[in-house]
Amino acid sequence: MTTPLGEVLDGRRTAEMHKAARALLKEPLLLAQGPYADELRLVRQYAAVLREWFERNTGWSLRVDAEAARLARTPGSPADPTHPAREASRARAAFTRRRYVLLCLALAALERGEAQIALGRLAEQVVLDAADPHLSAAGVEFTMERRDERLDLAAVVRLLLRYGVLRRVAGEEEAYVTGTGDVLYDVQRRILAGLLAARRGPSTITSVDFETRLAELTAESALDSDELRFRAIRQTLTRRLLDDPVLYYDELSDEELAYLTRQRAFLTARITELTGLVPEVRAEGIAMVDPLDDLTDVRMPEQGTHGHITLLLAEHLAATGGEVSRGDLERRVRELAAEHGAFWSKSAKQPGAEAELVGHALERLTALGLVTHTAGGVTALPALARYAVGEPVMTQPGPPASRVSRTSRRKAPQP
Repeated sequence: MTTPLGEVLDGRRTAEMHKAARALLKEPLLLAQGPYADELRLVRQYAAVLREWFERNTGWSLRVDAEAARLARTPGSPADPTHPAREASRARAAFTRRRYVLLCLALAALERGEAQIALGRLAEQVVLDAADPHLSAAGVEFTMERRDERLDLAAVVRLLLRYGVLRRVAGEEEAYVTGTGDVLYDVQRRILAGLLAARRGPSTITSVDFETRLAELTAESALDSDELRFRAIRQTLTRRLLDDPVLYYDELSDEELAYLTRQRAFLTARITELTGLVPEVRAEGIAMVDPLDDLTDVRMPEQGTHGHITLLLAEHLAATGGEVSRGDLERRVRELAAEHGAFWSKSAKQPGAEAELVGHALERLTALGLVTHTAGGVTALPALARYAVGEPVMTQPGPPASRVSRTSRRKAPQP
């Protein structure tokens, strides 16, 4: 039997919509000249539907033209530190505070500059802007005379190259870092203008406190009716379901929890309709599970030494249940090294390496919503229970349907 043409076309349209929406969630800035050129074509094709969905359900605006698509995505939790900017290199090191400051100063200089700029000229402007008394009082100072400062600026520029804000015309950043040459760039002003995802311009915010400034940067307009308040709650919950690995009920306000309890099926169905993510509802919260396993920047488990150690520590934390200190985790890594070290890299077995290994594992577990940091160390969150290992169960031979695996089984959180 053949499938009716209408069903084939509907299935194809759904697959294309999923691909376009998922591309925007992974890369909120898609470029015609980048690796997501095919996805940009789909975004342009379904721009009207995508724009309406994101605006209604998340409050994110979507701008699309022939050169780029920009989803003005803001996180569900603005103060979440687990998704930093990273180097546009294989190492993908997280940006430091100094690099964030350089990024902001570089963007301000590019906004005021011409259509072309040399890296040396950009550095001069950054040094001038950093001399502002307010920045100096905050301990910000740049001279670009040291190699490490030039390396930081080069990392910022490479990130802007990846974003499409700059296009290299001539030269290489390494020549600037070593002091043997310069680099010339074209400035893509349309992409630069849409880079900031905020409802207000930063210059209009007068608060000094960082958390307050951050909240005001993304604040909604006055919510003076029940309809507007409910819309704001719906958008916040949808953003968190899309952004957070797990949405825990105890992190919500009473009003948010009441709304989610009433509208859970509707909210999760809308997300599934757009992205193909599947809701996993537990007693402690909700996770939107990705059957394709590509809509994430942090995976668990992961191959390699760090991935193996992270998984082993996750099992240890899940079995312990309560608060565990960093010292206890480092001792556990030393014990694991004796048992599993043959499979680890040489550097991971060196004396004193356990502190870095534990730090890397906790960074990953925190980003996945599996542990939380406390005054005395870390505590497992409910979703980590799926990494607990039960005792092996031995069964008598019998029909295949009644046999139980002889290997350890991972326990999922109880509903």
